[in-house]
Amino acid sequence: MWRGAAVALLCLGAACLLGRGFDPRAWLPGGGGGRLLRAAELARYRGAEGEPGLYLALLGRVFDVERGRKHYGPGGAYSGLSGKDASRAFATGDFSPTGLVDDVSELSPREMLAVQSWLSFYSSNYAPVGKLVGRFYDENGAPTEALRQAEAAIKEGLKFKAENDQRKQQFPPCNSEWSSAGGSRFWCSRQSGGINRDWIGVPRKLYVPGSRGSHCVCVRATGPPSGQLDSREHPDKGDLDNPHLEEYEGCHPLAESCVLKA
Repeated sequence: MWRGAAVALLCLGAACLLGRGFDPRAWLPGGGGGRLLRAAELARYRGAEGEPGLYLALLGRVFDVERGRKHYGPGGAYSGLSGKDASRAFATGDFSPTGLVDDVSELSPREMLAVQSWLSFYSSNYAPVGKLVGRFYDENGAPTEALRQAEAAIKEGLKFKAENDQRKQQFPPCNSEWSSAGGSRFWCSRQSGGINRDWIGVPRKLYVPGSRGSHCVCVRATGPPSGQLDSREHPDKGDLDNPHLEEYEGCHPLAESCVLKA
């Protein structure tokens, strides 16, 4: 459930960030002003009886999550996040003691996008309190090198997402199905991969540099190559000559559907 929610919010948050530009310091009023709390003080805000409130921190920003008490208060599904900065868990979903920590230095840029998306969520839905003195902010509330590294990873993740979105427009994913009797079937349509277009395409394996393995995409088989759409002289093969593509063995190279027997 946590991972599913994180993925959904990742798509929403990253899309919003890409649409309006990314300012890593703009998540709290005045660039992240407010109180400066230490870890021992924040630990008193877990929402238990007699405690002063219900807070959590993410990348050093502290939020009052009292309005989400059923989730973050004692006994709530996300109560482990309260009273601390558990930034790493927002990307990994690891709610064990070793996972509920603020160290994000080993997270990939794509995982950091999940962290940023949750930061966007809390910024939009909960009242900001201030900053947590420690890994991400120093005694004066100034950003630390750890925060700068986290922000750099987020920017890299946003860049990767933009490139991936552009690649999906050029090479939309195939439709696919599998059965023990019929094996695997890949086919293209004008809506496959969720990309509406005026062409259907043919299935090909796409190998993305830096990634392992391949996945099925639909490729334009007529017209000029992408990037040369204004060219009058072209081989009329669409993107079929792209060096990162490979035909499916046993399938007609111009067939819109391909069946691979089990």
